[in-house]
Order: sequence, then structure tokens, then C-alpha cells
Amino acid sequence: MKGSVGELGEFGLIRELTSRITGTPAVRLGPGDDAAVVAAPDRRVVASTDLLVEGRHFRRDWSTAYDVGRKAAAQNLADIAAMGAVPTAILLGLVVPAELPVTWPLELMDGIRDECRVAGAGVAGGDVVRGEAVTVSITALGDLGGREPVTRSGARPGDVVAVTGWLGWSAAGHAVLSRGFRSPRAFVEAHRRPEPPYEAGPAAAALGATAMTDVSDGLVADLGHVAQASDVRIDLTSAALDVPAQMSDIGQAVGVDPLHWVLTGGEDHALVATFPPETKLPARWRTIGGVLPARGRGTPQITVDGAVWDKAGGWDHFGS
Repeated sequence: MKGSVGELGEFGLIRELTSRITGTPAVRLGPGDDAAVVAAPDRRVVASTDLLVEGRHFRRDWSTAYDVGRKAAAQNLADIAAMGAVPTAILLGLVVPAELPVTWPLELMDGIRDECRVAGAGVAGGDVVRGEAVTVSITALGDLGGREPVTRSGARPGDVVAVTGWLGWSAAGHAVLSRGFRSPRAFVEAHRRPEPPYEAGPAAAALGATAMTDVSDGLVADLGHVAQASDVRIDLTSAALDVPAQMSDIGQAVGVDPLHWVLTGGEDHALVATFPPETKLPARWRTIGGVLPARGRGTPQITVDGAVWDKAGGWDHFGS
């Protein structure tokens, strides 16, 4: 479709965006009314929201609109899975400049729709407004299926810490893109389109996970939230952390220890959880550490091989 968003108009854009949506059983009433209706069999709705701002979270010269759509949906749907819930629906808030080619938001919607299909969710509705920079806001909803939510506050001394999904791949891809390259492609694609292990969240809840979170800001930072909420210390074993050979090659080329990406790189949206020590974990989960008693208030509660991690812990929106 040719032309700009401004030429198409608000209602024309909404019509084109909604024409790309496919229905799901959970979305009982989709776009077109004052609000959507989403089934909530559990009578408790898990909800999460997040923003992607152009220039801060994505660059149009690095990622296609389709990539941004996949990423925007993934980072929110991963939060639902991290609570042990099954994703059901999302709501989209979109800010776009009038001069933006209309193909961009349409391809964005294609990416959002396709990522929702992977997670088993539907697009229930949203809003579109004019603004100076592209901003994508997603609110994701999920269903607990009768289970209790797995929060950050349930880890206990003696639990094991395990992860499923990739760690450090997005950060390595960002390093590649920052230097003007587009390969190794696997790492670049991991930055553009994370692949959260959605089904592993509810499965972990069924296994008895005591705490869980997705790795959005970095392993050390996100487990730091778990340690603080649970009043425990978490010790990671560096030898148990997977550092692929290609990631080591990238690190050597750019002068970065790849273990730093694994420990502090965000936006992979792997799931990391704590489990009782007797839990028989499926092969997809890799044990990477353990939960210990807290050392006391004011002392770091994340250690690596028993030593305090004194480097940057991960992403901070208001940091340098």
C-alpha cells in the first residue's frame, strides 16, 4: 500500500490494521467497540504492559517494522509466561508521525499478529494517535488456569536456579549492529526478534517453581529482583552458563568478555526460575546456580562463583 499514514487517515489506518488480525477463542469481542471482551476462565487476569520508543528501544535502520512488531509482542507475552500463565490477548497503543509510510504500521501489525500466534494469544484491540516519534505500547493478558501465580518472592534457601532460553544473544547482536555489521546472523536476529519459551512458564509452574522471571534487563539484574523480593542470596555458577563459540568470537572481535553479555545482556526474554532441590527438571532447563540465605541488608545478594558481582548488572532506562 502506497502513501503516508497522514494521507490514509486515522480511521483508514485502523481499518487496515484490524484487517490483519485473526481471531482466537479467548478474544470474545475484538476491535470495533468501546472495549474488547476477553475470556477469563480462572477469574483472575494476569496483565503486563510495556513501551518501545524509537531511538531508545529500536532503530528503523536496524530492524524492519515486522521485527519491531515481533519484539514488542514478545517482550510483553514473556512477562505473562513468567508468571506461570498462558497468554490470551494483547492490546496495542501506537503513536506514529503523519509522514510515516503506511506500509510501516501495517508490517508492524503483521509482526505483532504472528508473535501472538506463536504464544497462542490474539490481538483484542487498541488505539492509534499521531506523534513525533514511533512509540509502540503493548498490554498483554493471560490466564493462570487455576494455578497460583509464580512471583519473584517465593525463592527459598536450598532451591536450585535454572534457566531456559538464550542468554546474551541479543546483547551480542546489538554489539554487532553497533559496529555496522549484520553477521553472525543468528545473534543479530536474536536482537531483532527474541524467542521467549512461552510454554515453559506454565510448565514450570506445574513443576512447582517457587519464583520466576523473564530475562529482560539482564540475568544479574532480574535475579537481583528475585533475591530482593525473596530475601535470599543467589549464587550463579559461571561454568554452567552457556557461552557459544560464535559469541566468544564476537567478544574477541569487539574486546568484550562474552560472559558479561550472558550475565548482564537483556532482551533475550529467557525464563529463569527457582525450584525445590528435588525437582526433576526437563532437559530444556539448565541449572545455573543455587539459592542461599541472605547475607544481610545492604549487601549484594547476587554472587558469581561465590564472589560479589561488582560490575554493571544490566539495563537501566535512566542509567547512562
